[in-house]
Amino acid sequence: MSFPVYFHLFGLTINPHFIFEALAYSLGFATFRLLQRHFGDPVPHDIRWSVIAAAVAGAAIGSKILYWLEDPARVLHNWSNWQVVWGGKTIVGGLIGGLAAVEYAKKKMAFSGRTGDLFALPLCVGIAVGRIGCFLSGLNDDTYGTPTSLPWGINFGDGVTRHPTQIYEIIFLICLSSFLLGKMRRPRVHGDIFKIFMVGYFGWRFLIDFLKPDPRFLLLNSLQWACVVTLLYYSGDIGRWIGVKTKSAVASAAT
Repeated sequence: MSFPVYFHLFGLTINPHFIFEALAYSLGFATFRLLQRHFGDPVPHDIRWSVIAAAVAGAAIGSKILYWLEDPARVLHNWSNWQVVWGGKTIVGGLIGGLAAVEYAKKKMAFSGRTGDLFALPLCVGIAVGRIGCFLSGLNDDTYGTPTSLPWGINFGDGVTRHPTQIYEIIFLICLSSFLLGKMRRPRVHGDIFKIFMVGYFGWRFLIDFLKPDPRFLLLNSLQWACVVTLLYYSGDIGRWIGVKTKSAVASAAT
């Protein structure tokens, strides 16, 4: 296999990232609707669609801002290059931006209920499918890992065998999805499914990004620092899950 793996359709050459990103959105939304029908939705219809709109807008903004912060020097140096400046985005920033926008929207609507549980599995599906496009895009996508001598390393076209971190993430998301689906079938605190997803995914990204050749500040890259902040945000819930009774854990359980 040679990278990037382009698709040829009706005389057009299509970037794999475009195909799998579109497929990710479609399958993610289909998964959401399936879960909504199967488990029901405690969130009123108008509130639900307002939350979805806020999540989409916040994700678009957050994914772009954190992408710029991944390597500010490259962005500033290539400010006139549309593809470099505006063509990229990051899932970590999208999740943070979406979360912030949803919490803001809920506050404006004076709605205090939990709205995220039905999003957790669709996000797993969407991210996993999108990562297939990242893998097939090879070096163009900037999601590859550091060089490795392990037998499953991949040469993305530059003669260097690297960690296929995109494949690692797909495997992790399959495992996380199975765990979340099991939790959804049992009695639980409302909101915990989404929180487990966020803690699980951000914990994973914190670890796996040690295998990525991104610029670092105080030993961590910008996405890892964002993961640290997000995990601290959920520290009360983490304490509640593992039985550590702190003021933040008690407050988190109460809400």
